[in-house]
Amino acid sequence: MSEVQSCFQRIEKKYLLTYDQYEAMRTGMEKYVKPDAYSHYTICNIYYDTDDFYLIRNSLEKPVYKEKLRVRSYGVPTGTDRVFVELKKKYDGVVYKRRITLPTGEAVRYLSGSPLRQPSQISREIDWFMNHYRPHPAAFIGYDREAFAGRENPDLRVTFDTNLRGRNRELDLRMGSHGDLIIPRDRILMELKIPGSAPLWLAHLLSENGIFASSFSKYGTYYKQLLGAVPSYGKYHKEVRRYA
Repeated sequence: MSEVQSCFQRIEKKYLLTYDQYEAMRTGMEKYVKPDAYSHYTICNIYYDTDDFYLIRNSLEKPVYKEKLRVRSYGVPTGTDRVFVELKKKYDGVVYKRRITLPTGEAVRYLSGSPLRQPSQISREIDWFMNHYRPHPAAFIGYDREAFAGRENPDLRVTFDTNLRGRNRELDLRMGSHGDLIIPRDRILMELKIPGSAPLWLAHLLSENGIFASSFSKYGTYYKQLLGAVPSYGKYHKEVRRYA
């Protein structure tokens, strides 16, 4: 098995923007950032959780330490397209992400209990998580992303997500990116991913436009939507890819 392993450690901040705030950010940061190598794409995720949704319930309580497991693809994959199996942890405001890549079909089998032919340190951490929590596919979360990286510091990333949607059926990435909208269509989720403190120009730009960090969870918001605690904003449809 050819496996790509990745580890990330960074601070992530989220902001819910109006369209006017989005326009102001795009204009104000133009000389400091450039479009990412893949600047526009759709992200699809399957989040794993326990029968009683312990992982997301615990996360919403904002503990000092929390962790989650998801499978991520860029676009709707086929059975042979590679996807990321990601173990994401957050401790004291710092995000740690460890992931492996597998063909979609193999990732599904692995997370259903089939061992990997060539395990790694990261896969063993995922194994521990699976054995400890016994999670299963719980929710699909998808969104369309516009991404930028810093010109001087490429580790600085600014992303804008639209059409945030979720579903609790057809929990396989190969089934398409459709779902129920979990924020209004005219709201945009901005995320800042930084290795340390934010640059001064960025802090000024946020302050000038009255933009403040929000404790926002995509999966958490969809979970609350299922409970009826937040409204649904309609359906989002894209082509559904079926598989044998």
